[in-house]
Amino acid sequence: MDRTVSAEDAAVGAGPVESRRRMHHPVVFYLVCLILVVVIPAFLFSIVVMKRTTEAQERIFESLLRTSTSAVNRAVEREITSMFSTLNFLSTSESLPKGDYATLHAQATKTLEGTDIYFLVIDQAMRQRLNTRVPFGTPLNVASEPVSARLALSRDERMVSDLFFGRTAQQWVFNVYMPVRLANGEPVLLTLTKNAEALRRAVNPDVLSPGWNAAVLDSSGTVIASTDEKQKTGQPFFLRVVPSLRLGVSAMKRDGVDYQVVTEFSSLAGWRMIAWAKSSDVQAPAVSSFLWLTIGGAVFAALAAISAVGIARVLSRDVRLLAHDARRLGQGERVAPRPYAISELETVSRALAEAADARVKSENEVRFLMREVAHRSKNQLTVIQAMLNQSAASAENASDFAETFRKRVAGLARSTDLMIANATQGVNLMELAKNQLKPFTPADAERVRIAGPAVLLDPQASQTLGMALHELSTNATKYGALANETGIVSLSWTATGEDLNLVWRENRATIDKEAIAASRKGFGSVVLERMLGMALDAKLDFVVHDDGIEWRVTIPLARLRDEDVHQQGAAQ
Repeated sequence: MDRTVSAEDAAVGAGPVESRRRMHHPVVFYLVCLILVVVIPAFLFSIVVMKRTTEAQERIFESLLRTSTSAVNRAVEREITSMFSTLNFLSTSESLPKGDYATLHAQATKTLEGTDIYFLVIDQAMRQRLNTRVPFGTPLNVASEPVSARLALSRDERMVSDLFFGRTAQQWVFNVYMPVRLANGEPVLLTLTKNAEALRRAVNPDVLSPGWNAAVLDSSGTVIASTDEKQKTGQPFFLRVVPSLRLGVSAMKRDGVDYQVVTEFSSLAGWRMIAWAKSSDVQAPAVSSFLWLTIGGAVFAALAAISAVGIARVLSRDVRLLAHDARRLGQGERVAPRPYAISELETVSRALAEAADARVKSENEVRFLMREVAHRSKNQLTVIQAMLNQSAASAENASDFAETFRKRVAGLARSTDLMIANATQGVNLMELAKNQLKPFTPADAERVRIAGPAVLLDPQASQTLGMALHELSTNATKYGALANETGIVSLSWTATGEDLNLVWRENRATIDKEAIAASRKGFGSVVLERMLGMALDAKLDFVVHDDGIEWRVTIPLARLRDEDVHQQGAAQ
């Protein structure tokens, strides 16, 4: 049971590890993936935008083409309307009801002078009674297109014929008919004929988009006018547009080629205006844009991939250098900062260099502290041994020894605490003096006076001066100014030149010569005369006044200050 659970636990634990292994790839892999994540959606989005733009452009083209075919339709209908107006005018001629065709010929010729339009009169037998295309009196043939003429007469309404070849004109023409009755009631057709070539002006290629052509077709699908030179007047239009072609936009195929066609119908003439283009030509801009987008995207993706590989190589090289520096740091070696192409890696390199320097500095500090601890421990033991010997020598009994030794150790402890609390910046002499004299200060604090400028002491000097002040305070309490109710202790110092001048003065003290002589042999005198003199190169003067003693101590400032401590204290 236990083995099964352990195996399951192992399998479960192996899952995340295996997953992390599958995700373990070089940086170039992730850079390429990042490029693909950025490029592919942008490419797809560009395709969608391009497709919608193309559709919008197609709608705009269709609208423009509709407008163009409508413009052609309006131009053709204006021509036909103008011709009907001319027929209306000629139908009001007084010569027409009388049958005076000579006068009517002259009048029509003058009216149509300067145009490419000619006037005809056709009777029920389809004979031409008048034709301004030839001089009056010239023998005339029957109408070249009798079908539409008979239809106009039978319906008794205005009509426009399809395209036909005029025998008199010897070219492709079309007619506009208007039935009227003569004075005797005979119906005739007033006819205006116009060359098909004249309608080319209505089919203006300038209004068409590139790749598009336009044509005017009659009701049978015959080309009347076209912008395409291949579509000749009088020939059937190459696309089967009658009757299959619907109005508006449509698509057709001829000989395997797809065409897009736009058709407009003229209700006045019964003709169609048509614009067409190959679908490939219409779609060419979109296809070209897609190809450019694809090729450009592929080129940019390739350039980005190449750049990613180059960046990855630089990054991998820099990471290997960082790993090498990290191993050197672990081995305790100094690491110099390196310049890197990537600023973040350069920041890490500086951090490694700073960490290496900090480690070396820390190790040096540890070694220094170990030496300092050993040195100070020896000094403390030496001082304690001296305190022990002097306390034993001066004690009258065991309790006196214990009390004296305890106070001296307490004074040493206070100096040590102060020294530790101010180890970095140095011990202030004012703070040291107040700390040592505080236990001996009477209720009237004005009896203990301390004055002097700020002086920083190194640990060794603060310990020695602290013990000296403790002993002076002890003696003042036992034999001096603090042994009565009125005595005053004044501690002052000045720094002059390269020396510290310290003065301990007791006033209003009860002088006991024997006690003073005894104290000169005690531990306090040993501290003042031997330790101050030996440890600090101090010069001491002892003076006994009538109202108290005075100690004058001169200590070189250089012996009071460790240079590093002094610099740190000055900086702070």
